[in-house]
Amino acid sequence: MKIVIAHNRYSSAQPSGENTIVDYEIGALAEAGVEVVPFQRSSDEIAALPPHRKAALAVSPIHAAGTQRDLAALFERERPDLLHLHNPYPLLSPSVVKTAQRMGVKVVQTIHNYRHDCMNGLYFRDGHDCRDCHGKRWNAPGVLHGCYRGSRPQSAIMAVTLGAHQGTWRGVDRFVALTDAMAAYLRSIGIEEERIRVKPNAVADPGIVPLGEGFLFGARLVPEKGVELLLEAWRQVDLPGTALRIAGDGPLRPLVEAAAARGEVEYLGQLDAEGMQAALAAASAMVVPSIWQDILPTTGIEALASGRAIVATRMGGAPFIAGAGTEAPAGVAVEPTAEALARGLETVAKDPSYAANARARYESVFAPEVTLRRLIEIYEELLAAPHPV
Repeated sequence: MKIVIAHNRYSSAQPSGENTIVDYEIGALAEAGVEVVPFQRSSDEIAALPPHRKAALAVSPIHAAGTQRDLAALFERERPDLLHLHNPYPLLSPSVVKTAQRMGVKVVQTIHNYRHDCMNGLYFRDGHDCRDCHGKRWNAPGVLHGCYRGSRPQSAIMAVTLGAHQGTWRGVDRFVALTDAMAAYLRSIGIEEERIRVKPNAVADPGIVPLGEGFLFGARLVPEKGVELLLEAWRQVDLPGTALRIAGDGPLRPLVEAAAARGEVEYLGQLDAEGMQAALAAASAMVVPSIWQDILPTTGIEALASGRAIVATRMGGAPFIAGAGTEAPAGVAVEPTAEALARGLETVAKDPSYAANARARYESVFAPEVTLRRLIEIYEELLAAPHPV
């Protein structure tokens, strides 16, 4: 089996769980004997382009003609069985689906965000959940609010892209939804049930890591990740001597630095993968206080793999990671309020059973052998199916 994995890598200045997952899947598939041909572009490339090339990039989300030529040449040379697409924006374009279709290559796409009908991919605007563009052919509200990169002109281009490519997604043979909630999202935008398969992400197994102390937050310091909510909740917590460490960078960094200066938290700055693993090893639990419908936060899965409990808001996929509502939960999921989050932090700090359950949940749901087997099953099922007439 030969698979082309296509992904537009997010900027290295903005650490991405999606990049991490794509890298993991490439390595895991190769180890399992699947021949993998990466077809990747990186948003880091944009800064080095000459001005005339940068100007041309404005419309690359719509088609990216050069990328389509490169992909067609790759198909001719490698003769793959499948194209597995992750993020197409901005340098690949959804047109890679049409290129594959034209050349008789079946297509799988993993859905990591809501960008099939929300131009910022978050369903989140101005500090709150937003569905103004849901179900619309042309995302006029998103243009009005400058939802794509804070720019109305760029948002207009993305609105055209999303509208023009609504039909393109009919060329995807299988959509991989990371949770049942994401499968429901796909159905809500018109994707038929028979084209949807559910498979969560995985992270590499770090082995047994002795339990540390205190809580860790590790994410971009942006409003939707909930760091403001966490800081407010932490002021209400009654856990003398317990540490809260915050890792990450972003526009809300000054708030975190101010809290650190007051001695409320410890700010670790932006950490690389090794530094993040060390910070996780020093903690006993991970906090995922998102205030948007975060699909499946990678840091939460990494926490389970290391045997750390989860304190999450009831938003997106974090409650699923924590196993909230199961017989052996690895954490708690609370309403996205400061008071509820404070009580959740206290609950997990005082009950060691959550951390005790974490590793078992990872092994049963998110371990590489579990998710890789599921992914290969999806590939094999699709390859055995006849091409649609």
